[in-house]
Amino acid sequence: MLSAQDWQILQTSFGIAFGAVLWASPFAVAAAYALSRPGWRGKSVLDALAHLPLVLPPVLIGFLLLLTFGRRGPIGHWLDESFGLRLAFTAEGAALATAVMIFPLMVRAIRLAMEATDARLLHAAAVLRADPWDRFWSVALPLAAPGVLAGAATAFAAALGEFGAVITFAANIPGETQTLPLAIYAALQQPGGEAAALRLAGLSFACAIAGLAAAEALQAWARKRRAG
Repeated sequence: MLSAQDWQILQTSFGIAFGAVLWASPFAVAAAYALSRPGWRGKSVLDALAHLPLVLPPVLIGFLLLLTFGRRGPIGHWLDESFGLRLAFTAEGAALATAVMIFPLMVRAIRLAMEATDARLLHAAAVLRADPWDRFWSVALPLAAPGVLAGAATAFAAALGEFGAVITFAANIPGETQTLPLAIYAALQQPGGEAAALRLAGLSFACAIAGLAAAEALQAWARKRRAG
């Protein structure tokens, strides 16, 4: 039986994961579309940058975000002075840190979906004098929609397990930035906290399995749709 605190942690985790998917989605779609197009100068650089969070330590990602979006960082200072917006040590900052970490997963899933699209459809749209913007919105994105949804579901499941970048950039604040992984870590730091950690670990495992199952179902639907 989950306690009120457990429900609070779960609500925080879902809110931050959902916010991370919203943060990452438009940039992931744009990057995936660019990378799915035939060779162009600078494509390899964009590909490397898009996948950089996969190879950098999450703590380093959080530290770089702190340097950039912290109150003394160039962007963070500007946001604070201009709009009174602070990201460091907030739920919004936790969502941003998580978005950076899940970005490569979304890019890969969406890129594969776009590369599987029949290129002749885009060529036909070009012949009909549709500009690149129209071809993206009317052809590429609708056809890749199942891949976008599958990528979002996978990224959401991964976001629920993000730890290093979040604790570095947003700290471990109960009721604000304390997600499931951070709550498990906090429970293990307390004497006799193993039972609470085990309960939260089971909850985290169940959420991850549900997210991956949803992603697999969406991918199966996409394959069936492409097959006709």
